[in-house]
Parts: sequence; C-alpha cells; structure tokens
Amino acid sequence: MRLRILLPPNLESCAPRDAIPVKLEIQTNEGAKRPPEKVPLDQLGELHEQERLVAFALLQWGGGALTSFVQLSREQVGELVARLVSIDAFFWVNRPNDSISWNGAELIGVSEFLDSDSNEPKESKSAANENATRRPIDPTRSQKSLRDYQGTPMIVDGSTQFLAISLPSKEHPYYQEIRDRLESYRFKLEPRNRRWWLRDRHQTLNFLGEFGADLEERYCAEFTDNFIHRAGKLKKARIRTEVVEESNGYAIALSLSAGEANSQAISRSLNAGRRYIESGDRVFLIDQSSIDSMHTLQKSLSGSPDAPLLHHGSYKVTAAQAPEIEDALSEINPNFKPPSTWRARSAALRDLSKLAPTNLSPTLQETLRPYQLIGASWLRHLYDHQLGGILADEMGLGKTLQALALLDSLQRDRRASGPPLSLVVCPASLVENWRREAARFCPQLAVFVNHGTQRIRSHADLREIDLVITSYGTLLRDEDAFSSLSFNCVIGDEAQSIKNRRARNAQAISKLATRGRFLLTGTPVENSIQDLISLLDFILPGGIKGIPQGARGDDRIWHEQRIKDQAGPYILRRSKESVAPELPEKIEQVVFVQMTERQKQVYDHAKRQAENEIAAMESKQVSEGSIRMKTLTQLLRLRQTCCDPRLLDAALAPEDSSKRASFLELLREAIDGQHRILVFSQFVSILSLLKEELEAAEIDYCYIDGATRNRMDQVDRFQSNPQIPLFLISLKAGGTGLNLTAADTVIHFDPWWNPAAEAQATDRAHRIGQTKVVTSYKLIVADSVEEKVLRLQGEKRKLLADVFEASDAANASLRLSDLKDLL
Repeated sequence: MRLRILLPPNLESCAPRDAIPVKLEIQTNEGAKRPPEKVPLDQLGELHEQERLVAFALLQWGGGALTSFVQLSREQVGELVARLVSIDAFFWVNRPNDSISWNGAELIGVSEFLDSDSNEPKESKSAANENATRRPIDPTRSQKSLRDYQGTPMIVDGSTQFLAISLPSKEHPYYQEIRDRLESYRFKLEPRNRRWWLRDRHQTLNFLGEFGADLEERYCAEFTDNFIHRAGKLKKARIRTEVVEESNGYAIALSLSAGEANSQAISRSLNAGRRYIESGDRVFLIDQSSIDSMHTLQKSLSGSPDAPLLHHGSYKVTAAQAPEIEDALSEINPNFKPPSTWRARSAALRDLSKLAPTNLSPTLQETLRPYQLIGASWLRHLYDHQLGGILADEMGLGKTLQALALLDSLQRDRRASGPPLSLVVCPASLVENWRREAARFCPQLAVFVNHGTQRIRSHADLREIDLVITSYGTLLRDEDAFSSLSFNCVIGDEAQSIKNRRARNAQAISKLATRGRFLLTGTPVENSIQDLISLLDFILPGGIKGIPQGARGDDRIWHEQRIKDQAGPYILRRSKESVAPELPEKIEQVVFVQMTERQKQVYDHAKRQAENEIAAMESKQVSEGSIRMKTLTQLLRLRQTCCDPRLLDAALAPEDSSKRASFLELLREAIDGQHRILVFSQFVSILSLLKEELEAAEIDYCYIDGATRNRMDQVDRFQSNPQIPLFLISLKAGGTGLNLTAADTVIHFDPWWNPAAEAQATDRAHRIGQTKVVTSYKLIVADSVEEKVLRLQGEKRKLLADVFEASDAANASLRLSDLKDLL
C-alpha cells in the first residue's frame, strides 16, 4: 500500500497565500487508487514507515481524519517533502501517472516555492555560449525558481520542423524533469554534440504547444537567434470571452480562435489531441495551460466534471455565479471586462474594503464595532444587488446587532427598498431576545411579535409595523397568513433549523415573498454538504445547482467542491481572534474521570446487553432502520450511565457516579475562587439530580430547560445578582441566544455529538462584553462511549472548518457502522 500526494499545477501562486489544496490517495498493492476516507485507519499500518509517519501527521492536521482533499500551508507541505525525500509519493494533479522528480533533497518544481521568501523576485542570470548568440524571448520572465542557480542554462535551437536542445547543468533545479520530458517526446541524444534532437514536424509543434510556456517561464531556457528567426512566425491560439447581460443573469461565450482557421480545423486539432492549428501557411500553438484552464471553466459553467473540451461553447449563468467564475475568466483572458452590473456585484464581495458605507442611525453608527459596520455593509450590498447571504460569524460577535443594522438602513432609505415590512424568523426561545434587542438598538422600528396568543389577524394589524418577529413553529401554523404578505427582507436566525430542505421549516420560509433573504448561523453545515445546499436554496433560490442524484466518488467530490466555491462569496465568517482581539482568553480543558466500581458494573452489563440484542437482530436479518434505532437507544443508556447510573437504576447511591464527584469538586473550587458558573447538560434528568444536590447544600442557582417560560427573567436574575454562583442550563434549550457574560466558567457535564453546539454554549459567556478569562471544562468518562464521542467530534470540527476555508472534507454523518463502533 502506498500514499500518493497530488499537488496543484498552480503551486507557485497558491503557496504564498499558505493555502495549498492537496489531494490524497491510497494506492493498493494491486494498483487501485482509493480515497483515504474509504481505507480503515488500521490498514494504514501497511504503508512504508516514512509514509506512515506522514499519514499520522496528516491525521493530526485533519483533526483525526484523512480526507481526499486537504488545504495545507507551505510549512506543512515542506514537512511532507522533508519526511519523504527520494520517495516517489508526489504527483501533479494534471499529470497523476508521473511522479515528481527529486534533485537530492529537493522536490523539483515544489521545494523552491515552500520558503517564506519564495515570492521575492531576484535578478535574472544569463550565461554565455560561444557557439550561438542567445537572448530570452521575454526579458521580464519569472526567475523565482532559479534565483540561486549559477550553472549553464537550457538552450533551445531549431525551427518549426525540428528541435535541438542542450540540457542545463545537473545542478539546475528542473534538470531531471526536463530530461524526463525530452525522453517522453522521444528526443534522441546526439553524443557528438550532447544535444537532444527531435526531427519530426508534428512532434515538434506538439512539444512547443504543450511545453513552450514552461521552456520560457519555468525552466528559463534561452533561445538561439536561429530559433527566434525560424520559429518566430509561430503564433498562439487565443481564447476569446464574451459576456452579454440578460434579464436573469448572463450569457457567456468561450471560443478558441487561430487566425482565419475555421471551426472544423480547430475542432479537428482538439479532437486529435494536437497542440497546434494550421491556417494556410500559418501555425498557431495551443498553450497547454490555457486550454486546461478553459476546460476547467467549461466544466464549471456546465456544472459537470465530465463536460467535453469544446472550441466554442455558450453558457447561461446566474448573477450568483459571477464572483466564482470571474477569476477563471480573467486567467484565460487577461483583458476580460465584465459588464458594469457584474463588476458592481462582485467587486465588493471579492474585496470587503470596497464595500460602500451603510446609512445608519447615529446611535448604531457609534455602537457598532468596525467589523460589525463591515458586516452591515456586506448585508446591504447583497440586498441592493438582489442577492442573499449567510452571516456566519463566531458566536458572541453580534450577528443579531448586524442584522438589525441592515433593517435600520432599509427603513432609513425606503426609496431603495421594497415593501416596508421585514420579518425575522427564529427559534421560539429567541423571540423575546430579538424583541429586546430591537427595542434597545432600533427603537424607531415598530415591532410586532407574532407568537403565543398575539397573532396577525389581518393586514390592517401590520399597517404601522416595520418588523415582525415570529418563530419557525408559529410560521408553520400561520403559513396561510404569511403567504399573502410581501416582505422587504426575511432574516432566518439559527439557520440550522432549515438545514433539511425537505423539512417543513425550510419549505415554509422558502415560500415567503421577499426581496432580501439572509440567514444567521455559527454552524452553516453540521453534518454534510447537504445542509449547506439547503441554506443556499433559501438565500439564492435557483442560483446554485445541487448535486446530481447519481453522483458518486470523485464526481461527488467535484460537485461538493463546486458548491463550496460558489457559496464562498455569500458566507461571511469572522473569528473572535481576528476581529475582537480584546476578548480575554478562552481556556478549554477536558477532565477525564474513571468510573466507580459499581458504575463500571452497570456500564459493562448495559454494553453486553446492547451487543447481544443487536447481534440477535442482525442474525434475524432485521431491517437496518430497526437496528439503527436499537443502537441509538442502547447508546443513550450507556451515555446516561456515564453521567449518573441512577438514571438506569434509581436504587443506586449518588456516590456511585464518578462524574458527580468531579463536578462537586469543580463547583467548590469555583465558588471558593469567586467564579460564576454555567453548567450544560443534554439530559434534563441530570439537571434535576444536580438541583437536588444544590438545594441540599443551600446553594442558590438559576435554571433553564425546554419547559422554562421565563427564560429572560432567569438570565436577568443571574446577570444582575453576583450572589448567585450557578446557572443550570439544558444544552438544547439554552445553548444559543443568551448573553451570560457574568459567568467566567463553563462546565459541560456530558459531550454532545456536534462540537459546534458545545462551542455555542461556551460562547454564552465568551462573547463581547466579557472581561475575564473564560475556562471551559468538559467532563469525560474514560474508556467509555463518551471518549469515542470526543474522537467523533474531531471529525465534525474538521468538516466545519473546511467549509469556511473552501477545501474539501468527507461526509461526517453518523452511519450505522459509526454507531456500532461507538458501542
């Protein structure tokens, strides 16, 4: 078994950004190439020792998972190169069958771009040759890769009929690569003059078309006067682009032109794999890198990785696709000039510094931090160009405030707006929070809360209203009333509520008639790329194609990457570290506890019972759905046992729970240090047991679970009374939408499947307004299902990060095999 690392052909341009997309493959002994996520981790032990060490490094960088596509920094790629010296493990993505050659400890064409100063230009160097007068075709060509090379250069002589090439010194960083290419094109070495000859017109023109740009720009070859004179009539075929604005988007035409050559001649050359086109007595070379870029763009425009290379093609694109393909169009045609509407839409999305300031009330203008002003301007820019967006800032950075700033700007500029009425849809637990925030920051907005007993009866109820706030559940129940309204802007908060586009929540909000569509969420994808597609369906209806039903393997990976690239301009994600460096540190600590002897007995008995019941169901060939449900049920029992075995057997003593003892110890230390604590658990039954402990010890506390009706009263009581040391909170009910900066300690009594949900809970305390260091403790029972959940969280964290960095990741959904493995 071998590890294959495929690098991008544009390494020189992406390396300085420390964003190198890398594809990984595992090649079996039979020669089959498999995605690493399809190979069990224990089988990686069959790799060679150095490759095994590299796989372990990649596992660490990937949060515990190997995936087909990763994004690495120069330092990380350099570490891979250093560990795999002289091993044929590296390949170019566009030449996957030929390993990249080594020159000592340097990987040719790679190592020189991995230094931190590899993007600093150096003076060009030339060498004299007594047999010919030479000069470079382009004196401004790049010398980056040869800045330290002092030897004899590569010399190219010949004409359109033949080539005679003298190799550079062996110290040349591309020496072996050059030699391999000449041999692959069947150049013959003439021992007498040490020149490599190619005496075939067809092969000569093909070679110049495929590698002409590399001779000049990559190898810094020097060309004899004879070659310049005799091959000077060679021209390059041009790629033309034309964009025409239409009512619902743009029509794009791409074509390859070569003088007066007709379509049939161009098509014949491409179909035959020739890298040149003949037009009368003129020859036009087809630059390989340009034609590859054109083909890549055609695949993107057609929405298929199998789209054929065409010399002429016409495509329809939506306005939402414009930012994603602009770079590709500019690459194949540097003179590309998009229509004015295209430029107006995409320029600010590509560079946030070009956003126009938003017209806000003086109070908001003074209240908003610089990054929040940018967020409000970004939302307004999208609105003005009839596009939608996902504000995905980390928890605690004020997404609600930025959304209210958008609504404020729309009210202040009614001439640019549509209907006067806007709508916020959020979970029921956040309705009151939205009402309070609107009253605090935008008192000029007339707000109607459509919830509980207060409901819209007729349009007359909304005559003087600017903003309606309702919950997802109420929206479903009042669907008929909302269907007859037209909104200026609809904002969906906690957008994971519509992550399933087939669910009624997603369908109800998508049916609303509105000009502006925005979502707020700290977790735009929780389980798979399908979550992201559901969000895009709402903010850009019809703007981005989904994944074809039959897509599998590499095809599916291609479509997933396409969606991430297209979604990128419409997701604004800022971290606290980047925009709020004044926030105090957040310290996260996992506290492992060992089960008590009695707890271990209960746990082992429940585990054996679960294994036996599932094995019996499998032997009877019960449906996978039934086995899955049984597995989930048994996992629940194991997780409850980890928290407190009394949840399975009420006759057991409180002391039988090791986690209870650790919690009480943390509680005493925190209270002694005058810290204030948030305690989260997904089990209300655990919170009930903790309440009993607190009441017996006469420790005051606040409490929220799904049945709590006075949530904000509880929040206000905790925030205003420093004598209350503890707040017990159900993870589902209080993990979002609460500002609890009075606390500086967070205890997660039990782990949740999704690490983002835990991060959101911790950020109830670690948010703007916090002045103390926040310490987060996660209680984990060692050698249990909880420890395995902790590893699973690493996979999900990797998936979340990859969406924001626009690189690929495996689908981290919980399969039946995952669930069985947890047992």
